[in-house]
Amino acid sequence: MRLIETAGGFDLTLAGRTILRHRQDEPCLYVGHGDPRVEMHHGHFDIEDQIVERLGLRHASIDRQDGATRIDLSQAAGLDPLASLILTGSDKGGAIRLEAHDPALNRLWLRVVAEKAEHVWGGGEQLSYFDMRGRRFPLWTSEPGVGRDKSSFLTFQADQRSNSGGDYYKTNYPQPTYLSSRRYALHIDTTAYSAFDFRKDGFHELEVWAAPATVELWADDSFTGLVTALSDRFGRQPPLPDWVLKGAIIGLKDGDESFTRLEKYADAGAALSGLWCEDWVGLRITSFGNRLFWDWKWNQARYSDLDARIGQLHARGIRFLGYVNPYLCVDGSLYPEAAAAGYLALKRDSDEVYTVDFGEFDCGVVDFTNPAAAEWFADKVIGRNMLDFGLSGWMADFGEYLPTDVRLHDGTDGMLAHNAWPVLWAEVNARALASRGKTGEALFFMRAGYSGVQRHCPLLWAGDQSVDFSRHDGIGTVITAALSSGLLGNAYHHSDIGGYTSLFGNVRTPELLMRWAEMAAFTPVMRSHEGNRPRENVQIDEDARVLAHFAYMTRLYVHMAPYLRALSDEAAATGLPVQRPLFLHFPDDPRTYTQQESYLYGADLLVAPVIQPGVDRWTTWLPAGTDWVEVWTGATHQGGQDVTVAAPLGRPPLFFRRGSDWTALFQGITTVASTV
Repeated sequence: MRLIETAGGFDLTLAGRTILRHRQDEPCLYVGHGDPRVEMHHGHFDIEDQIVERLGLRHASIDRQDGATRIDLSQAAGLDPLASLILTGSDKGGAIRLEAHDPALNRLWLRVVAEKAEHVWGGGEQLSYFDMRGRRFPLWTSEPGVGRDKSSFLTFQADQRSNSGGDYYKTNYPQPTYLSSRRYALHIDTTAYSAFDFRKDGFHELEVWAAPATVELWADDSFTGLVTALSDRFGRQPPLPDWVLKGAIIGLKDGDESFTRLEKYADAGAALSGLWCEDWVGLRITSFGNRLFWDWKWNQARYSDLDARIGQLHARGIRFLGYVNPYLCVDGSLYPEAAAAGYLALKRDSDEVYTVDFGEFDCGVVDFTNPAAAEWFADKVIGRNMLDFGLSGWMADFGEYLPTDVRLHDGTDGMLAHNAWPVLWAEVNARALASRGKTGEALFFMRAGYSGVQRHCPLLWAGDQSVDFSRHDGIGTVITAALSSGLLGNAYHHSDIGGYTSLFGNVRTPELLMRWAEMAAFTPVMRSHEGNRPRENVQIDEDARVLAHFAYMTRLYVHMAPYLRALSDEAAATGLPVQRPLFLHFPDDPRTYTQQESYLYGADLLVAPVIQPGVDRWTTWLPAGTDWVEVWTGATHQGGQDVTVAAPLGRPPLFFRRGSDWTALFQGITTVASTV
C-alpha cells in the first residue's frame, strides 16, 4: 500500500490499484452526526436516519514517522482536524483506521475510487442481486421479508398485514465486505449499521454509523486468491461430515408419524442421510402456521420414544436432527431457570427481563455477552439436551432478532450488538460441538450471520424463501445467496427444498418441488422442508411422481459424493466454496461477471438449474476459454456463447469441462437408475 502526495491531496494505492483519491474539491471522507429511529416488529426493522450535519473534510495534513502514516483531515487549512486516517500495510494488504476526534460525530462516509464498468460482489448473503453495482445496500441483519419486491401483490399484502414485505437488500446475513472486478477486496471491521452505495460512476460511498472503524484491504491478481485471503481472515469451516454425503436429510414435523413417513422415502429408493424433525420440542399453532414450542428439550408427548428411535435410525446409517434458537418462551421450563440465574437480557431502563413478541408468544433473549449464560446454553441446552441425547445436527435458527433497546451484560449498546449477535450465537453452537468432540461430525446450519460467522458455522441455509418461482423471493434467490456468501469464506450453502413461506394463498406446486430438488442435488447438502403451512402445500411423499423424482435426485447426489468430498477438502485447504460464480475460474470472460442463474460446482461442472415454471428448454451462458460437454447428450459446445438445451423434469442442464479429470464421474450421471 502506497500513499502518493499530490497538490492539495493524495492518492492511496494498493498493488497499483487506486483505492482512495483525495482532493480539496473532492474529499474522500465526510463526517457527521445522525439521529436514528429504529423500530422492530417480528424481526423486521424500520430504520430511518435524520442527518443533523455532514461535513466534507477537504484539507489533509500528512505525517510519516516510524513506518506509520497518519493523515489528519479538517474542513480547511488552519482548522482543527475532525478525523484521521491511520495507514498500515503488509505483504497481504493494508488497513485504514478511521478515527473521529469529536465523540458527537457518529457518521462516517468514505469514498472509494470506482470505475464505470466495474463490478462488485459480496455484501454477505445477498438474495436479489449478485452484482451489486448500481444499487445501495444497507447492511443490517433482519428478516428479509415476504416477496421482497415492492411491485408484487404478495409483498404488498405482507406489508399491509405486518410490515413484513421486505425489499431487495434485506437479508438475514449482511456483511460489510465486497470484492471488486479490479481484483481487490475491502472489508469494514465494524458491527455498526452500515451501507454500501455503488450507484455512482466514479466512487463507491461506504457509510458507517460509528467511529472508529477500520477498512481492511486485499489485492490479488486472481479472484481465487482474494477468496482464499478472505477465508483466511474470517475463518475456515471444517469439512462436511461423511454421513451427510450418503443422501438427503428429510425434513418432517409430524410427530411419531414422521418415522412412518420416512419409510415411504426409503421404499421409493431415496438415499437417506438424516431425518430432521424440528418439532422434536413440540408444536405451537399460530395464525402464521405451525410454530415450535421454544423450550429446547425432547417433547415426549409429540415423540413418545424418540431416544430409542434415534438409536434405531443410527444403526441404519440415518442421523436424527432437531432445532434450536437463542430465545426461551416464557411458558417453558428453561425460561424461569435462565431468568433466576440472570442469563436473560434486560430492558434498557430497568432490571426487568426484556421479552420479544415472536407472533402470539413472548420469549426472553439469552444474553450471550454474559459468559456464564453462553456456557449454560452451550453445555446444558445444546450439550446435554441435544448432543448427549443423540442428535447429530440441528437448525440453529434466528439470531437476527436482537432488539436495539436491550441492556446487555457487557454493556454493549444494542445498535452495535445487533449485527454481532448471529456470530455470538454461532459461537455458542460451535462451543457445544467442541465440548463433546463433535466438531466436523455433528452439523448445525444457520441463516443469520455477520462478519466472522464463518469460523463457527459449518453450513449456511438460505432462509425462508417463498414457495414459488418469483424473482426476488423464490427458487432463484438461493443461487445468488450461495454465490455472494461463498466469496466471503462460506464454503457450504443449501436451502429448503420447495421453499418455506406460504401466505395469502401462495402454495408450492409439484413442479417447484421437482425443480428445487434438481438444483439441490448439486449443492453441498440436500434437505427438504414441509414449510410453515404443511397441510396447505404439497409434500414430497404425498405425490408419487414427486417422490420418484426426489428419490432419483438423491441418488444423483450420492453419485456426486466423491467429487463433493474433494471439493470439501479443497474448501478446508483454500476456503474456496463448493458453489462458485463463473468468473472465479473464467476472469477473462466479461459475461461471467453478471451471471447469477448458474454456477460452477467446483471448477469443472457448470450447473444451470431451471428456475422458471412451465418450460422444458433452458438457455445458459457457457464461459469462454474451454469447450463444454453437455452431460445428458454428450454434445460438445464451444465456450463463449449462450446455449439452449432440452431440460425436461429429471434432466437439469449440466455441462462439464472437456478433458476434466472427473470426466468418468460426470458421464456416469446418465447411468444412475431413474424411474422418472
